[in-house]
Amino acid sequence: MTARPGRVVTLTLNPALDLTVRADGWQRGQVNAGQDLHQTAGGKGVNVASILADWSRADWSRAAQGDTLGVTATGLLGRDNAAPFEALLLDKGVTDAFVRVNGATRVGIKLVDSAAQETTDLNLPGLSATPATLAELDAVLTRLGADADVVVLAGSLPPGVPADHYATLTAGLRRAGVFVALDTSGPALNAALAAPVLPDLIKPNIHELETALGRPLTGDAEILAAARTLLDRGARTVAVSQGERGALIVTAAGAVFARPPRVTVVSTVGAGDAMVAGLISAHLDGLDPAAAARRATAFSAGTITLLGPHLPAPADLNALSAQVEVTTA
Repeated sequence: MTARPGRVVTLTLNPALDLTVRADGWQRGQVNAGQDLHQTAGGKGVNVASILADWSRADWSRAAQGDTLGVTATGLLGRDNAAPFEALLLDKGVTDAFVRVNGATRVGIKLVDSAAQETTDLNLPGLSATPATLAELDAVLTRLGADADVVVLAGSLPPGVPADHYATLTAGLRRAGVFVALDTSGPALNAALAAPVLPDLIKPNIHELETALGRPLTGDAEILAAARTLLDRGARTVAVSQGERGALIVTAAGAVFARPPRVTVVSTVGAGDAMVAGLISAHLDGLDPAAAARRATAFSAGTITLLGPHLPAPADLNALSAQVEVTTA
């Protein structure tokens, strides 16, 4: 799995400081014993940037020639607890272009039951965004987007941000010729899919897609038809993730279904973000749908074997890729 030079910008409007507590066999309403606590700077765009940085640095021969991928992360970050985010981005070699705001970035609590292979999320509200702060951030994104190959719009919207904000950003970025990837849910996804201009890459899970379309998708044929409708409206890649079952990847060049290998799950946090990172790397490398699906699924499977937004070693990643089952949809 190799990289080519490129420039990716990720936008995280609502990052989170994830506190992951491992409590095997925990029971609701009871006093439970936790085995360990891990703190990670996260949020969808932060995770995508972190994983792409790992992928880029994994090919040391290219890194030695200065051909690594340039990754920049921007968004809104509370000054009161910015240190973990700053440390992660510095360690990964990701350019920090976050706009600092007063207050603390939200905290997300993850209760991991390794025995049951389950993760329970408790997400606290984010910082409110003022019109002035949004205007400052939009100016930053416009400047960064002018020199980017890919811009990733990822995660939920904090209070103060209108539901159609991603749709507005998508239209402007695509007019400028930037490849736009979107990974969000709820009203933000609904607005983006209803807009006249769609992102190039859309990665909903099956439930998010059903909610956005306002109807159930019962069976592979209906899911494929829904994805192709989005292609007809201007999207270039639609990836519908379906948890352990796998993911459907649909492009104009074809449609494939990728089934992940069985792995030991440490945490499912960041699995979808890893898939987005894999699809972006595949786009930059010009991979066909089957190869893109294999890479993205391997990224996702590898990330859940670790705690935090990281990729496993290249040899382990290649081994996972070889185990991904890809079939024509």
